[in-house]
Amino acid sequence: MLKGIDPLLSPDLLWLMAAMGHGDDLAVVDANHPAERIAMASISKRLVRLPGLALPQVIAAILTVFPLDTSEPDPVRAMIDVRTPDTPPIHDAALHEINRRVQPPLALGALERFAFYDHARSSFGVVQVGDISPFGCFLLRKGTLG
Repeated sequence: MLKGIDPLLSPDLLWLMAAMGHGDDLAVVDANHPAERIAMASISKRLVRLPGLALPQVIAAILTVFPLDTSEPDPVRAMIDVRTPDTPPIHDAALHEINRRVQPPLALGALERFAFYDHARSSFGVVQVGDISPFGCFLLRKGTLG
């Protein structure tokens, strides 16, 4: 056990985030996502599974140690459903957790489903949570400290 580290951050997830460099993306995806296939195409070829955990709580835990690249537009991008203009509730819940930890507040960038898959394949690695909320898939771009 480590002092001051959120217990949701498993050793594998901590390694994955620490190994990432500035500008690398971390895919954080729902239980419906083809995470195994996408992870095998990622830079690290790593899939970290956090079954039973909700996406907003995992994003909140990740952001306790993960600096977002707020110097670029859209450091957080979400998968969207182009068939509907409605924002999925999971997007609002995740954005709430993100903006509790980032100043100034961010808006989510949007990627259509297949564009998201393409971007996720070039991510550093994939974290799959147990959340079954539709379109609960995000890319977090790592920034720098200081």
